[in-house]
Amino acid sequence: MHTDYAAWSWTPGQGIDGLRLVRRPLERPAAGEVLIANRALALNPVDWKMIEWGHPAWREGQVPGVDGVGVVTAAGNGVAIVPGTRVAYHQSLGRDGSFAEYCRVETGAILRVPVALDDAAAACLPCPGLTAQQALDKVPTVPGRDVLVVGAGGAVGLFLTQLALQRGWRVWATAAPRHHQRLLELGVVGVFDYRQGGWSSGLQAQLGERPLYALFDTVSGRHAATLAPLLGYNGHLVCIQDRQEMAPLPAFGTALSLHEVALNSVHEHGSRLDRQALRQAGERLLQGLADGSLLAPDRRVFAFDALPDALRALKDGSGGKWVAQLQAAPAVTI
Repeated sequence: MHTDYAAWSWTPGQGIDGLRLVRRPLERPAAGEVLIANRALALNPVDWKMIEWGHPAWREGQVPGVDGVGVVTAAGNGVAIVPGTRVAYHQSLGRDGSFAEYCRVETGAILRVPVALDDAAAACLPCPGLTAQQALDKVPTVPGRDVLVVGAGGAVGLFLTQLALQRGWRVWATAAPRHHQRLLELGVVGVFDYRQGGWSSGLQAQLGERPLYALFDTVSGRHAATLAPLLGYNGHLVCIQDRQEMAPLPAFGTALSLHEVALNSVHEHGSRLDRQALRQAGERLLQGLADGSLLAPDRRVFAFDALPDALRALKDGSGGKWVAQLQAAPAVTI
């Protein structure tokens, strides 16, 4: 019987190099929480960014990581989830996270995993999938309209592209050339290499008299602002990185709507109904992965004890979704 577990510990000001693999004591889940024995964890850009930049709630010893999949081993008061249930989760940045053998998670942040879906595939979904869903929900559904996904080769962009196609939109995309064929096979109307000068002129030429209804940018607020002129009247500019601090175009012009996407905010500012709706959406997305109606990014598997190296590779721009699978957790006493 074990009463402690392995976890990656953060050191302020030392970035990825300051991560240390330590032993931590297990803590019983509080009311409204479950203790999850992790079977898989996935890396996201927000992970290395917070490790490098820090977070207001973090102190020395913080365990990073937002996405994981595992089995509930204990439940706090008021929790109806039965131990043994397999779940995925997106952890709040302010709490100890998924880079560990065990994680305590509030029940509002967990997603039930379909039986047919393996752990590694499920771990790929929470952060990018829920972010894509939030971005999509910013824009009213008007089938047949043209939308652009900037950065469709990344995890968020890939999920967003598929969900936009399922809405009946005509989807255009930008991505590195290695992603073009896959995106076209999914049903994208046209895809452009964002590193090629003049790509936006090429898009406008192909659109002709059809204005863009929505533009989803995964790069930065500043980058999104430069693309605002591509949108037509009453269009939607959705920023998935940063936001627009001021209107990118003059008033009384195309009358754009500006949207900010911030997944972590649901943990601190979302109501019970907000979290419930997002959880239901997440479980639908997991079911889509299980039945093949939704494709996950290509996986890059790494060993748990090599996590810092995988984070460096992600930061340096290596493609794919980085996922670690853990050994079955030992029995615990808490």
